[in-house]
Amino acid sequence: MENVKVIIWGLGAMGSGMAEMLLKKKGVEIVGVAGRGSKVGRSMYEFLSVERGDRPDVIIGSPEEVITEKAADVVLCCTDSFTKNAFDRLKFVLEKKINVVSSAEEMAYPQAQSPELAAELDKIAKENGVSILGTGINPGLIMDLLVVIMTGCCEEVEHIVSRRVNSLSPFGPVVMEEQGIGITEEEFIKGVETGKLSGHVGFHESIHMIADAIGWDVDKVTQSMEPIKTDVDRKSPYGFAKAGNVAGCAMKGFGYVDGELKIEMDHPQQIEPEQVGVQTGDYVIIKGTPNINMVNSPEVPGGIGTIAMCVNMIPHVINARPGLHTMIDLPVPRAIMGDMRNMISEEAKIVK
Repeated sequence: MENVKVIIWGLGAMGSGMAEMLLKKKGVEIVGVAGRGSKVGRSMYEFLSVERGDRPDVIIGSPEEVITEKAADVVLCCTDSFTKNAFDRLKFVLEKKINVVSSAEEMAYPQAQSPELAAELDKIAKENGVSILGTGINPGLIMDLLVVIMTGCCEEVEHIVSRRVNSLSPFGPVVMEEQGIGITEEEFIKGVETGKLSGHVGFHESIHMIADAIGWDVDKVTQSMEPIKTDVDRKSPYGFAKAGNVAGCAMKGFGYVDGELKIEMDHPQQIEPEQVGVQTGDYVIIKGTPNINMVNSPEVPGGIGTIAMCVNMIPHVINARPGLHTMIDLPVPRAIMGDMRNMISEEAKIVK
């Protein structure tokens, strides 16, 4: 069997990490990279500062040049956070009859806030015989799929708290801007009021994913967003906050079922939390039969976690029936330590 062929659209912090991870794996090859601006025309290997060896060069090109019909088995789309912003790009790839894994946060469960666009993507994917999935560390795994998995040992579930205390340091400039890193508290408050700051994107998606998985009908989702100010200068690879300014944001999400609060999301995140003595971690707390109190500390790092989730779901997306999928539809994610080709089903090899 030929190698699994991958195209990466967007070579920012996440896309670059996915490229570097793929280059270490067996049975898979990067056959194209779609970028923009000064990146176009450059060698992917030169851009990543990775030795090419005897591999054919990959020149970064425009999406129209790189993403042609059946040019790859899957495109890793590392652009945008919102379904409405990513829609045209995702549609473009699907219509080229190529499977898609998107890192856009809202694409983890697009039916939560964009049911019409989700239905349209499902329709386009089916018409072209391919599959599409949105995933990442959060949403995609830690605050939703992991919660769903832990309910599997419960006879009854009464209330859920999903908490993630994490570092923003691995993420790129887009996330820094969405979180308000480096601005004043006054600017932060104004940004929340005007909608300029999105903070964490994904509470609606995680809450609806959990609820739908266990049979709850959510009638309302609300959220809050507060600044985390720093007393010392903090610097990450893509963000800087001087003392007195915003180094992160504390967000909470609330999911109501029949008017009763059933699902709580607690998600404070900031750059360089260890610098001020904040211990990161992931927590699943379920009141039920039995009670669950799962703790993982320090946190699963968001950068490598998102990168790995997107790469490790490639075989499952290729194997899936055509259409739009979520993490509760497909087999559980797992690391790919062997040849990726061995994880592709015989049916997928024939049909797709």
